[in-house]
Order: sequence, then C-alpha cells, then structure tokens
Amino acid sequence: MPGHHILTRDATADVPAEQPTEDRGAWVTTGRAARELCLKRTEFDLAVHLGRIRTARDDDGGGRRVARSEIERLRAGPGFPEALRRSVQAVGTTEGAALMEVPKARFTRLARLGLLVPVRFYPNRYRAVVWLYLAEELRLFAADDKNAPLLTGRTPDKLRSLLDAGLDLRPRNWRARHLGHLLRQADHPWARAGAVASLLDPLHVAQVVKDPYERSLLSGFREPPPSHGAPGSPAAHIAEDLMTAQEPDEIAWLQADLTRLTREAREHRPAPRPSPRRRHPAPRPPRTAEPARGTARGLLGRWRGKVR
Repeated sequence: MPGHHILTRDATADVPAEQPTEDRGAWVTTGRAARELCLKRTEFDLAVHLGRIRTARDDDGGGRRVARSEIERLRAGPGFPEALRRSVQAVGTTEGAALMEVPKARFTRLARLGLLVPVRFYPNRYRAVVWLYLAEELRLFAADDKNAPLLTGRTPDKLRSLLDAGLDLRPRNWRARHLGHLLRQADHPWARAGAVASLLDPLHVAQVVKDPYERSLLSGFREPPPSHGAPGSPAAHIAEDLMTAQEPDEIAWLQADLTRLTREAREHRPAPRPSPRRRHPAPRPPRTAEPARGTARGLLGRWRGKVR
C-alpha cells in the first residue's frame, strides 16, 4: 500500500546510546537553545521532534537540555539560521496545496493515501483535526518526476477504491513518525519499550506483557499524547485517540516490537518488585479474663451462695 509507514523489528537499531555525563556548563536549557538558534518555540520543538536538534534528559528534573556543542554544530551549518528555519516550516492543507500547485481536494487524497506524511496536528474550534506537513517534504514530492501522474492525472482506480472505502493513513503515519521521536528521546531499554507501549491501548499491552510489575514499570515511561487542551477535554480525547493504534495489523506489529523490547529491557534490568514480607506467627486469641472479685458478677454469685 502506498505510503504505508510502520515500525519494523529493527527500527530501534539506530537509537543513540546514552551519552556520557558532561560538565553542567556544557549544557543549556531548551528555551535558551531556541533563542540562540533563532527559532520560535514551536519551530524548536518540531526540530527536536524530527531529530534535527539532539537533546538529553536533565538528571536534576529540569526537563530536556541541549549540549553547547550541539548549538555550535547547528550554527556552523550552511545558511544558518534561514536554512534551519526552512527545514522545520510546517504548513496546512491550503498552503501545502498551493506550494505543490494542486487543488486542495487532490492534496487531501494524497495525504489520505499516505503519500504525504503529517508532522503535527491540532484540533480546531470545531473539533476537527488539522494536519500540518513539512514544506520541505512537499517540495521534494512535487519535484519528483515519477509523482507527476499523481499531481495532474486521474487517480488510479485501485487508489480511488481505497479512498472510497475510507482509507486514511494520516493518523497512522503520524504515529510512526512520532514513535521515531519517542525512541530518539529514550535513553535506556525500559524507556524504549515504554515508547512503543505509548501507542497501544493498555489492554493490548497486557496481552503481550503478562507480568503486572513490568506493565507498571512500562506505564511510568508511557508518553502522554501531545498537549491539546486540558486533561479530559474533547481536544485531549482527540489527541489520545490519534495516539493509539487502531488497525489490527498496526497493533500486531507494535505488539511484536513491544515483546522484543521488553525482553531486552528485562535482560538489562528486571522490573523492580516489592520485597517479600516476613511471616509472623498468627497472634493468639486473647484469653477471656475471669471476673474479678468485687465486680457485679462476683458479688451476685456470692449473694446467691448465701441465699442457698
């Protein structure tokens, strides 16, 4: 199927290993890095999401951070900063169609077929999903001669039948791209397994990870969906639905990867478990105390004895 992006079993082979600890002065916050790279915050976040800017986890709990050497590498690139900003330019359907010189309807069909892969989304005020695409990728697609029939000619009958059947690969392709971002951010085996688990419903996770302690550990590394509205809001529910795999074959592939990554994480370090409790002898039942002399019951007994 065209544009059918899916995680393969070796998709984590290029995940970088954990970097050695460097001096604190060699790192800057993400906010400062965005300013030094002449990027808006949304542009910086997208560059990180695409792997254009490498970040690392701050061990002091301050979120992500950027190495000074990474900033210098990007600033030394050709055409900085315009080239960097152009590489993360994201456009919607209207602007993307104009850039490719095709009608909006044709642009949408190409995206639904998976030929144009979105990089971001957001729900609008009408709770409709607005997809954004990299302008750079759209230009490359339009410039490729082999794509000319798709841009000007009649859509092939086979592809048209898929569209008529309701095919829409935009959510699935976004998840595949988002998973690449999560895997790049993960810095140890359990985090990588948790990244894959983020795209699965908890029930589908439980089908392949039987151990409740391992599932608990994985849930701690589950990445929440991109923030769109307050938790529990309609916009947040839309984001959560788009974050979760829906098609059976996509679920099966993700489960296979989760099984493999969980096995690797288990070999690296088993999931923590509660320490076994010491067994104490069962407490003896309290003995019934004899009525004390002088109590009402004791006086009554003595009185009855005198009556006799």
